[in-house]
Amino acid sequence: MGDWVWDGGRLSIDLLNTVRDRAKTPRETLLTPSDLAAWLSEADLLAGVRVGGQALESARRLRAAIDTLVFPPERPEASAADEAVTAVNAMAAEAPSGPRLARDGDRLVAVPPEPSVSAALALVALDAVDLLTGDELVRVCAAHDCGIRFADRSPARNRQWCSMRRCGNRTKARRHYTRSAGG
Repeated sequence: MGDWVWDGGRLSIDLLNTVRDRAKTPRETLLTPSDLAAWLSEADLLAGVRVGGQALESARRLRAAIDTLVFPPERPEASAADEAVTAVNAMAAEAPSGPRLARDGDRLVAVPPEPSVSAALALVALDAVDLLTGDELVRVCAAHDCGIRFADRSPARNRQWCSMRRCGNRTKARRHYTRSAGG
């Protein structure tokens, strides 16, 4: 399967983290449509639906747009930000509507919308809209070799690592070793 990281705290940030090793040489993990299908399944957004190349490109465009808006370049071009907003909005517009009413013999039943890749990506886009219009801080892991993005929900808003079990423990162990070896 993919090299997925689920420490972002939000779907939209977890999609950003499908580009791994940003601190070194960025590595794409959504290489094929089946990679996207696996990610959508593991994200509990969609399972068992065929994913095509166009959906993969849509996911990558959405990811790039979210990244541009969450982490704008030092010298942002207004057109790049406008294009990113348009891309997120276009994807969010694909959000599935609620169930529709149908008859099953003499009783009425709710029929959920058909699952689709565009509807699943729309949920990620809606999460991005919520993220970008809220007051949540998005940070990059402080470990020098990581680069994973995450929502900082710590009470003091000072979280440093993508996760304690990965980068936090490694960093603390390195610091302890350095102090012990030096003393």
